[in-house]
Amino acid sequence: MPEGDFPELVSVAATGDQQAWTLLVGRLWPVALKVAHAYRLGDADTGDVCQATCLALAQQLNSLRDATRLPGWVATTARRQAVKMLAARAREATLTCENLVVRPSPESLVLAAERDRELWAAARALPELHRRLLWLLAHRPELTQTEIAAELGIRPGSVGPLRRRCLDRLRRHLTSTGFTYP
Repeated sequence: MPEGDFPELVSVAATGDQQAWTLLVGRLWPVALKVAHAYRLGDADTGDVCQATCLALAQQLNSLRDATRLPGWVATTARRQAVKMLAARAREATLTCENLVVRPSPESLVLAAERDRELWAAARALPELHRRLLWLLAHRPELTQTEIAAELGIRPGSVGPLRRRCLDRLRRHLTSTGFTYP
């Protein structure tokens, strides 16, 4: 059908004639498809762009001013839909682990609480200096080695070896009680 036949086809399709609508979409779908392919969209996104373009056409069918220019209108609408699709994909691609909120399951919360109870019960069996060091490491991670040494009343160079001995002793105690860890 030549472009000059679009006004007649639009006017018949606007009355609700399904056959005219199907013929109109059949003539204009390749235009939308060509535009969507030009944006290098995947097959699913290309189909979505074409469908959104046809939906827009259906919504505007009664208000088109010049149906002879319909292929240009479809191309422009498809281009806008493709750009919108690319923008949506870009937003999806920028999601990272840092800006995702991951809510733990109730089961994992219970298991973590149980693990923590066992860990701190084992820590109570350690000497006082080791317990204080563990508490500082767990509750004040921002402290430097020098600040930890000041809190414990030891030399800064002793913090590393003390931490190693403390964690080794804690690991041995937990293992002896049957505690398993990854």
